[in-house]
Amino acid sequence: MPGPPTAKRGGEWLRGRRERSMLTQEELAERAGVDARTIRDIETGRTAQPRASTVRALMDALTEAEQQRLGTPVTDLPGPQSAPRPRELPPDPVGFVGRSQQLTELEQLLDAAARQPNAVVISAVSGTAGVGKTALAVHWAHRVADRFPDGQLYLNLRGYDPDQPVAPADALARFLAALGVPGSDIPLDVDERSARYRTAIAGRRMLILLDNASSVEQVRLLLPGTDSCLVMVTSRDSLAGLVAVHGAYRLNLELLPAADARVLLRELIGNRVDAEPDAAATLAAQCAYLPLALRLAAELAASRPSTPLTDLAGELADQQRRLDLLDAGGDPRSAVTAVFSWSVRNLPPDVARTFRLLGLHPGPSMEPYAVAALTGTDLEHARRSLGLLVRAHLVNTTGPVRYGMHDLLRAYATNLATANDTDAALDRLFDYYLATSAAAMDRLYPAETYLRPRIPPAATPMPELSDPNLARAWLDAERPCLVAVATHTAAHGRPGHTVRLSATLYRYLDGGLYTDALTIHDHARDAAEQAGDRTGQAQARHGLGTVYWQLGRYESAIEYFQQALALFRQSGDRAGEIRALHNLSGVELRMGRYGPAADNLDLALAKAREAGDRLGEARVLTARGVAENWFGRYGSARDFLRQALTLSQSAGDRGLEATALCNLGDAEQGVGHYDSAIEHYGEALALSRELGHQSGEAFSLTGLGTVHTRLGQPEQAAKYHRQALALFRDIGDRDGEAWAHNGLGETALAGDRPAEARDHHTAALTTASDTGAPDQQAHAHLGLGHAYRALGEPAQARRHYRRAVALYTELDSPEAETAGAYLAEDP
Repeated sequence: MPGPPTAKRGGEWLRGRRERSMLTQEELAERAGVDARTIRDIETGRTAQPRASTVRALMDALTEAEQQRLGTPVTDLPGPQSAPRPRELPPDPVGFVGRSQQLTELEQLLDAAARQPNAVVISAVSGTAGVGKTALAVHWAHRVADRFPDGQLYLNLRGYDPDQPVAPADALARFLAALGVPGSDIPLDVDERSARYRTAIAGRRMLILLDNASSVEQVRLLLPGTDSCLVMVTSRDSLAGLVAVHGAYRLNLELLPAADARVLLRELIGNRVDAEPDAAATLAAQCAYLPLALRLAAELAASRPSTPLTDLAGELADQQRRLDLLDAGGDPRSAVTAVFSWSVRNLPPDVARTFRLLGLHPGPSMEPYAVAALTGTDLEHARRSLGLLVRAHLVNTTGPVRYGMHDLLRAYATNLATANDTDAALDRLFDYYLATSAAAMDRLYPAETYLRPRIPPAATPMPELSDPNLARAWLDAERPCLVAVATHTAAHGRPGHTVRLSATLYRYLDGGLYTDALTIHDHARDAAEQAGDRTGQAQARHGLGTVYWQLGRYESAIEYFQQALALFRQSGDRAGEIRALHNLSGVELRMGRYGPAADNLDLALAKAREAGDRLGEARVLTARGVAENWFGRYGSARDFLRQALTLSQSAGDRGLEATALCNLGDAEQGVGHYDSAIEHYGEALALSRELGHQSGEAFSLTGLGTVHTRLGQPEQAAKYHRQALALFRDIGDRDGEAWAHNGLGETALAGDRPAEARDHHTAALTTASDTGAPDQQAHAHLGLGHAYRALGEPAQARRHYRRAVALYTELDSPEAETAGAYLAEDP
């Protein structure tokens, strides 16, 4: 098999290609003339080296299927025309001067690439810290952006940050999201993400700027596989492996020439440079001709317009001599620290202290409330200090009311902070993030307060979160910092913060933020284990189980829920035990394991009632109603769901109320009460949208789509299902995707479009087969039977009807009789 170096990667490649062709394993086997087991063995990695003839047959069949599918497009599936065109470049640096030779080299590289489009063109811009690598790369990228009409991707890899360099997996997730890849299509495995990334940019004219890389390994998986892209990588390292292995063009950036350094000073402080050329030359030399240091020195000069440059150069010389006495290393690049020290020494003492403490922040950016927490001051002081630091070029703005630091300045600031300052500042900062997260969650999910750790208010200012929209906006804005806090506290002796943050954010992360949820819960699990915190271990494993459930990794989800259940029982956490039983039963229901699911639901219901846990009882009753709906026992389903609705309303859990309403709509639809069903779905939809619950919104839309199909309104139905499919993809709910595709298949058939119906049911079957959801597999097979019968292919129709009958029979579903009747009509 071409390309993939291992059996695992080869299997993943084949599965991905087959899914894009919307074929089941059986259908591909039939087209290629091979056994379905052969395909299954290749995709699972059991067959490491398939025969060349088998590979050729599979390739030919896939190519033919893709060509056929392109002749019958499905309007709601994403295509190249609708692909996002990201524009992620930072602003063009103000006052950029010099570097004409390097800019010319880059232009020539781009021109050569246009003449010989045989490989990915990579430029590796290397040089010491502060030499202007990022400024050059960003400035040139802006100059040539119009030659990359499909967009520009940018990411600061933070390669020399001691705590938070960006891992390739996280970088790939960021790029895939920017490229419009839905959450459900972002794999967990880093190699799979890299493959998906290369697929997403294949054939697109894009510029990719990977800034501040630490090594070749950090960027290797971020390289595209298409000759239509250009990649720029900046690094302090020479990245020799990128040159040797990937043919990168190396551009080593030296210090600014003396003449260019003086030009930069003139751009920044004006005619004073011409008036005192010797002093300006001295200043440039004292700054080691580093653009970062030159900008700092120029800002200080501009802030003291009446002080001659000669005097300023003398002050800096004194400071350099002091530092030289402390520096035994003799590294000429360390001269820049004199400029840093000079700039900081001229700050007011309280602002200089703020600068020192900012280097401790583990996140990619910060806002004034976090700065107030670090410094233990009020908000006004934090804002004033940030303003002065921005003016001094010691801090830069990264967005509206957000601030960051150059990594060289961050390292310098961290070195200045004393041990006493460090411990106290970080305690305040992490307490602030934990307390504000708890306040936001209490505003968004008040009924679940009893399930979360009790977090006291922070001792420093907190933002106003009285409105749920403000609470959610704060969580969304601070999510990268919260992930960084969880990572840092787990690795630096603060496991309690990690564990409590994970438990506090559980419901928020459960809303589709699966990559971040995995990171936070995974760190919490490790931290709790190291601390011997049994309850923390249970909560973290419960969180991981929930993520794997939503991602369709059912076996892993069950394993985590069972571990959490045992730990909750050992620690005597009754509410946690009820939650684990409820979620465990949910996965078992999805996998068709109805006996164990029913037992766990009965046990959870008894424990909830015994403990007086009204909310837990409501959740279990909702699950019972869902199970009854699946079995076609709609009368008893309505009873359970009405009880759940009453309890959730009295407990004030509006999210659970929406869930109960949506499932009550399913029950009403099952008995033919379509008007009532539409009313319940509509109420659930409105509540879910108000709460920002995308999963609830998507399932409500699916219900509305299904009922409108039953009412003979396929166009309206398709509209609802398309909206649902988009939402399911956004949040990564693969099970939901199967539901939406099956719904779209039904509407297409009702609209006399059997080929489109076939494609949608095939997509549903592929997804449901991967997740292991037998009910949606059966639904898809039944739909495919209908579609193939309408297409005049009775043999294919019978095959799918038989499979539907078998699956529905295994599930003990009344739909088995329905599918059997269709099979009997066309034996």
